[in-house]
Amino acid sequence: MSVVTLDMLRSISEVETYLLKGNSHLEAIGYTEHGVRHSNLVARIARNILIRLGYDEREAELAAIAGYLHDVGNVVSRWMHGQTGAVMAWKLLREAGMPHDELATVVGAIGSHDPEDISEPVNTVAAAVILADKSDVHRSRVRNPDISQFDIHDRVNYAVQRSFVRVDEPKRSITLELTVDTAISPVMDYFEIFLVRMVMCRRAAEFLNCSFELSINEVRLL
Repeated sequence: MSVVTLDMLRSISEVETYLLKGNSHLEAIGYTEHGVRHSNLVARIARNILIRLGYDEREAELAAIAGYLHDVGNVVSRWMHGQTGAVMAWKLLREAGMPHDELATVVGAIGSHDPEDISEPVNTVAAAVILADKSDVHRSRVRNPDISQFDIHDRVNYAVQRSFVRVDEPKRSITLELTVDTAISPVMDYFEIFLVRMVMCRRAAEFLNCSFELSINEVRLL
């Protein structure tokens, strides 16, 4: 057994290949960016959430690892990619020498982040990954170069100029702060496509004994 870190995973070409190919597969069917950028961002946010809430460094590192690998299953299929990704991560992390208890925590987190309509946080790492993943709404994820051809997902993502997850440990609150250009997409469109995600974030925050809040253009909506 060995101490597996996020930096170790980033150095494994097999992992990077799966993330790049999975992102390419999603682009072919019209999805927003789900590649290395998204994986690194989710890893960083998931780690920061647990650090700011006072969890130990190793648990935060596991959240970063799970965040980095959470979409690896897209290389197989978007359908049930959380479960496929969990099995793939189990193999990758076992070969890297991760202890069984840590391995179980990470694969549980990856498997519970999707599908959105039935998933629940099963541990603190899973809760952090869900919050980090569902908060990544931003125009940099849009890959369609023709604004006139945007669907609602493209339009909502493109309208978001800033996205930030604020953790207030004394208040035990986690707030998703968005700056949205309402000339591109009204706020109602955000709720139309992301309401289930906000419910997931609320459940994830509650698992961490926190409240979940949503602020759009400095107006608290949840």
